[in-house]
Amino acid sequence: MHTKKLISPMTPLLLLLFFSSLTVGSASASAGENLYTPKANLIRYWNKEVKNNHANPTFLLSKASPLSAVDAERLSKLAAQNALSSQFPAICPIANLLCFADSSPTRQELISRASGPNIRSWCCIFFQESMLKKGKVMPMPDIEDKMPERSFLPRSISSKLPFSTSKISEIKKIFHADDNSTMETTIVKSLSECEKAPSLGETKRCVGSAEDMIDFAISILGRNIAVRSTENVKGSKKNIMIGSIKGINGGKVTQIVSCHQTLFPYLLYSCHSVPKVRVYEVDILDPNSKAKINHGVASCHMHTSNSNPNHAELTIASGPGQIRACHWVFENDLIWTVSN
Repeated sequence: MHTKKLISPMTPLLLLLFFSSLTVGSASASAGENLYTPKANLIRYWNKEVKNNHANPTFLLSKASPLSAVDAERLSKLAAQNALSSQFPAICPIANLLCFADSSPTRQELISRASGPNIRSWCCIFFQESMLKKGKVMPMPDIEDKMPERSFLPRSISSKLPFSTSKISEIKKIFHADDNSTMETTIVKSLSECEKAPSLGETKRCVGSAEDMIDFAISILGRNIAVRSTENVKGSKKNIMIGSIKGINGGKVTQIVSCHQTLFPYLLYSCHSVPKVRVYEVDILDPNSKAKINHGVASCHMHTSNSNPNHAELTIASGPGQIRACHWVFENDLIWTVSN
């Protein structure tokens, strides 16, 4: 005779709670990892430092380091110990840096393409402010970014790395740049540009982290700021039609911070203050279908005695103290303005 064991009515419930706890625990670990990624840290930093209710800046977040929280912490410790060089080949692809061996054709091609002569025609970059009228058809210059795609380093890493022409030997070692190589030339050129004295009345800074860029923009414009960039490259090198136009700050002359990419192993921007500018956000249309293809940002600079305009700018200036030249913000460049 077999004895039949009785199962408590509570057993299925206890088993369910047990397996649920395992699932929740695993999910919490994953959430904890995501909570401290460089991108998550950047979102927290933005919310802490920037004082407005606008959405987090998609463009800036897209440049955040793709490193995991664990990798970012590990590499930060290596940087503090001056031991990053030995790990660079493994670090480079997961951090989205300029990774190829200096002798590789791919790296040479990318660097030469980005640092060679400017193939844009300067006479076509600038245009008169009067052309920004709804329905106006005008040529758009080549606004495509020619530099290899890279991401910022987390500030916890970039702040521990040397960044000076006086430290070029250390920098070359970290990023495996050979003597007399294209990469060495690129690094020295970028560092030299960053170390140049600002123009009269200008404030400038090179930034290798999104947090540093935010800090610089706040130091010039205050905490109520916004990031503006052209949405995509549609319309580049073609005729476009101007659609709806919005003047930032009501179309009044304002101060901005302008940031342009500089070629370096990690994403580096050269940012500078521009004191007298009018900024416009513009819907860009296909001139044939009239369909919206892009959302561009244009800045129109005042002619001042401190500026040193090139010939193309002078040819469209309408007089001293008047708007001298407008240009589109190119792909992956950006400007900061007071938010409105």
